[in-house]
Amino acid sequence: MMADTYVNWGGDRTVDVPGVVLERIIGESPAVVGLRRMISVAARTTAPVLVMGETGSGKELVAEVLHAASGRTGPLVAVNCAAIPRDIMEAELFGYEKGAFTGASARCIGRIEAAAGGTLFLDEIGEMPVELQSKLLRVLENRRIRRLGGNEEIEADVRIVSATNVDIEAAVRAGQFREDLLYRLDVLRIAVPRLADRCDDIPRLLEAFADGRHGDGAPPPRFAPDAIKALKGHPWPGNVRELRNVFERVQAFYPGETIGACQIREMLSRAGAPDPSSPGELACDASSLLDQDESFSLRRHVQKVEEAFIRAALSRTDHNTAAAARHLGLQRTTLVEKMRKIGI
Repeated sequence: MMADTYVNWGGDRTVDVPGVVLERIIGESPAVVGLRRMISVAARTTAPVLVMGETGSGKELVAEVLHAASGRTGPLVAVNCAAIPRDIMEAELFGYEKGAFTGASARCIGRIEAAAGGTLFLDEIGEMPVELQSKLLRVLENRRIRRLGGNEEIEADVRIVSATNVDIEAAVRAGQFREDLLYRLDVLRIAVPRLADRCDDIPRLLEAFADGRHGDGAPPPRFAPDAIKALKGHPWPGNVRELRNVFERVQAFYPGETIGACQIREMLSRAGAPDPSSPGELACDASSLLDQDESFSLRRHVQKVEEAFIRAALSRTDHNTAAAARHLGLQRTTLVEKMRKIGI
């Protein structure tokens, strides 16, 4: 695909945005088309970007695509502000000199310095301690940092992209986030749509999940029209991450099968495996399968269900055959023989 070329707002060079990079943002709904366009706009400049979106909507993917589209030659360095203990976050970001504190036996560069020439992605920026926010503000204003325990001023040639799933303006009003820092981070804002607002993209996302699977050799499931309808009707509080999780479970229990709405509802309602003790659900599944496949074979389907449970048990136990056999109520030797026949 042809690339879009833009003038960089920060200089006189041009930035080529390959279509193949933007196509990592999957879908053709108006919301996704607009999202890709906004990423292309943001790739013109080195200005800070604030990515807003619900949990699981794909904020980190947006940061990755934006970095790739920007043409910056340095690395993308990601920092999850919610995952780093508060008492070491400053050292993680700014680095430290030998002897800066107890245990600092050697110089260590921080994440900001490691991202030189590239992009620093600050995920969950709303979780950054207020006392550290002022130091990040100085980096944005002065483009320089100083390691803990050091005197040397170091140039900070980084493009900062931050992300949050909280109401950041409400955090400002509550005194939990500095308003002046928000002004500097929120030069360009990219809103990542909820999956519920782009449900027409679900079939394409499922295709991408199937195309991206490697390793276990199991064929991907096929989704009947009523299954797609059921998926589109789900509210998806976990967004694309939740959809991928559902796909993985369907793949484990119905590899290569055409599944219908009954199986989808089972996966969504229990957030897990089909319940073999539920005759009502089994009857629904059976009726759906008979409707979808005129050449249905009971023996073949039982074999596939058995294979699905074996694969699921192995996945749950990290391929420990003894533990998987206990989960399945089998002798280990019996399980190993079944695995041999299946080709696992």
